[in-house]
Amino acid sequence: MADHCRVIAACGHEAAHGAALRDLVGPEVAVVSSGRELFRTVAGLRRRGEEGCVIPMTLGRDPELVADTARTLRALPAADRSGVLLTEPFGTAQHLTGWLRAAAGRVSDTSALLVTAPAGDPFEDAELYRIAALVRRYGRHALVEVAFGGGDPDLTEGVRRCRLLGASRVTLLPAAFVRPDAPEVSGIRTEVAGPIVPPSALTRVLAERAADARRRWRRHGDDGVGAGLAAADHHGHNHTHPPGEGHDHGHGHGSGHGHSHAPGEDHSHPQRRSPGRATPQVIRSTA
Repeated sequence: MADHCRVIAACGHEAAHGAALRDLVGPEVAVVSSGRELFRTVAGLRRRGEEGCVIPMTLGRDPELVADTARTLRALPAADRSGVLLTEPFGTAQHLTGWLRAAAGRVSDTSALLVTAPAGDPFEDAELYRIAALVRRYGRHALVEVAFGGGDPDLTEGVRRCRLLGASRVTLLPAAFVRPDAPEVSGIRTEVAGPIVPPSALTRVLAERAADARRRWRRHGDDGVGAGLAAADHHGHNHTHPPGEGHDHGHGHGSGHGHSHAPGEDHSHPQRRSPGRATPQVIRSTA
């Protein structure tokens, strides 16, 4: 692995599949949508004699993007995948919480905060409520609400809720690379805070992720794909068995192996989500 590799930012809905990032990075970064565009871009590297570092552009709420990126790389012919590394994701939920707390600290405490992001699956959206609760708990703003672009509640409804709770001013805090438009709602002033990760910090983090991946390769020969395939293993419904319930069954794991539980053994572990199953109730944080 050379000391330099082409940085490829693989984007999902948090970055509007790339549209939210292309004006924020330099020409040294290839911004692509995950899936076919990523596949074609990586395949083209080897034809040009280049190596690549692929960075899943999630801020911590979309582990499926990491897993999908890993599956795309695994699907490449071995010759095309040689010299291509999958890095750690751009951010984690802990990073996102810290970035939002820093952004909230720059907003007047007379303003309500509306944490916003494009809608994801029920687990991503529930995670944003958890993060917003931490922003409120460890911040100085009495009112922190959540709204989703293209989701429920949407941005207009989120601002209306803030108004009904007594706010006369609300600041939208983007919890994604997408910068939302402030909705116009009668009786309340709305504005949008700056990007959660400024362009200078964006460039620095991309470089750090690529450098870490190259070090991992040199020290351990690990291209990151194996870990990426397991990234979404704990993202989804949990199931439990009541104490004393006898059963002995295998559960599929990413490695293809199952495990059994002795009769009467109590356990709880994550299952991958499936359509049609009940979703957990989300409790919204209000003042």
